[in-house]
Amino acid sequence: MKDMRCFCIFAAGAFFAAAPAAPAGTLDRIVLVVNNSVITELQVEDAIASYVPRLRSVYGSDPTNFIAKVTKLQEDELEALERSKLILDDFAKGAYSTNWLDDELNKALKQDLKESYSGSQTKLTLTLQAEGRTKEEYRKQMRENVIVGALSQLHSTGKFIISPAAIEKYYNDHLDDFKVEDQIKLRTIRIAPPADGPPGAAKELAGEIIRKIDGGISFADMAKECSSDEYRSAGGNWGRWVERKELVPALGNVAFSLQSGKRGPVVEVPDERSGATVCYLLMVDEVRPAHVSPLSEVAGAVERMLKAQRGNLLLDQWIKRLEAKSHVESF
Repeated sequence: MKDMRCFCIFAAGAFFAAAPAAPAGTLDRIVLVVNNSVITELQVEDAIASYVPRLRSVYGSDPTNFIAKVTKLQEDELEALERSKLILDDFAKGAYSTNWLDDELNKALKQDLKESYSGSQTKLTLTLQAEGRTKEEYRKQMRENVIVGALSQLHSTGKFIISPAAIEKYYNDHLDDFKVEDQIKLRTIRIAPPADGPPGAAKELAGEIIRKIDGGISFADMAKECSSDEYRSAGGNWGRWVERKELVPALGNVAFSLQSGKRGPVVEVPDERSGATVCYLLMVDEVRPAHVSPLSEVAGAVERMLKAQRGNLLLDQWIKRLEAKSHVESF
């Protein structure tokens, strides 16, 4: 993949300023030609637009780091677009069977409808209209995604045998990768303010819940009854080990100060979407101090990772062969 760094800086400033999407008729610029296809600035912008707000929320106070992260995102997307064009051109040469394609496309369309549009054709239609796309264009894009995915898998698959010695060597050479920070088994009760409630209503309700817990009702039962988060049905139980970095500071500071079996005070946190103050009650079931995961726990993951590395190497080699016999030009 040719160096695109000079191109990739193009939009970072605009993203940092939270510039709106380019209106229809905005001048675009070709940044890469792959055989008979072109890739433009706006294509790259559109592809990464949904990821930029998250980067801005994390690095917004650090313009240099923010621009570096956006630049890397642009470079990765441009490389992915180039790969897709090369793979689609190779498929179009007719060297592959196609009897599987219609079935796989229909599966992909059904899955995307379910996951992205709640199974609603109406929602899909309205979304496409808002994006200025037709159903034919949507179906064509999905077909291309299926082809790229299938051929990528085909050319990255092999009978890889990873020996126990190779697994152990990787583990010993990368012990820092297996360091685990302090962890907790966490339960939460999230109390959102009533839509028509007075200021402080959520905190008042949180106080009532605490009194009931102190009176003998279990935290889990109160979570099932009152919580508004995704863990409600499980009694507030997150069901896994949780690290501090997964929680906003206000919650993390309280959660990681608690001992096993203890509940914390009411914690008030601004809601990311509405800005309204949401109250949380936290309980820790178990605490696990920082440690290095033993090889017995991570051997399977290491084996899968090493197999994936070998598969990615095969895929990269195939892409390089496609690139070598194609016309690829950057601008």
